[in-house]
Amino acid sequence: MPLAGARLIALAAGLVLATLLVVAAALALGSAGLDVEMIRTLRAPRVAAAAGVGALLALSGLAMQSLLRNPLADPYVLGTSGGAAVGALLALMFGAAITAGAAAGALAAGALLLWLARRALATTDDASPRLILAGAMLAALFGAMASLLLALTPDQRLRGAIFWLVGDLSGADDGGRCLLAALALVAWFVWRERALDRLLLGSVAAHLLGEPVRRLRFELLLGASLAAALAVASAGAIGFVGLVIPHALRLAGVQRTRDLALLSPLGGAALLVAADLGARTVVLPIELPVGAVMALVGAPVFVWFLARGGR
Repeated sequence: MPLAGARLIALAAGLVLATLLVVAAALALGSAGLDVEMIRTLRAPRVAAAAGVGALLALSGLAMQSLLRNPLADPYVLGTSGGAAVGALLALMFGAAITAGAAAGALAAGALLLWLARRALATTDDASPRLILAGAMLAALFGAMASLLLALTPDQRLRGAIFWLVGDLSGADDGGRCLLAALALVAWFVWRERALDRLLLGSVAAHLLGEPVRRLRFELLLGASLAAALAVASAGAIGFVGLVIPHALRLAGVQRTRDLALLSPLGGAALLVAADLGARTVVLPIELPVGAVMALVGAPVFVWFLARGGR
């Protein structure tokens, strides 16, 4: 049953409270304890980066799911994050800007997926299993390309490159830029909410209602790809955030595009900050890659959501 009124406000307040508590814990906990200088110079930028990247990944997943009308769509699962990672690695090898390389890779991956899905998207059955298979193929392809590029990486930079590919927030300092980009994408979702809600009815219905379907799809693809690109350029390829958060909100009863756009970044920020906190505190003094922690947590949680939704 769709959430509305007091129940929706209660859910939003709960998400805000959870985000604040997780951020406070991430700032307070660590190997150095409550050291003010450590918090200001190291933990605060890292927490801001985790929150910004998590918000971007959640919004990128929401855009992908709206584009393809499939709740299993996600920038990591469908290869967009992999394309961004390959673009970033190529940029590193040739001395170009990492963000530009990641953006080019993500856009190329998104455009290729859209081309492969063009027949499914032309019908009302946008959630075709062939679409997920195409995305999985792209993810595998970009994963293989990233592995080949790693084989060409000098030994002294190999460990850092591997950490970056599986997700690493230790050196991330783009929190402000990621948060601003997430706010801009939320504003776009709110501005286009009516058109996006109509698109979810199917391409034919949206066209009959007067919506420019092709332009909407391009805007969604562009937004999802750029959000994934900035997230990957900041923290590497981190999966499951964009898949779990929007789907969990829908299972909780959130249906309208505007509400999903407002709540998804909160959930994504809280989830990734919590995962990063676990990655750097569970086996002190060893720091785990946050992408691996996110996969270990995200996959079982998503299976549980599917089982609960099925009942």
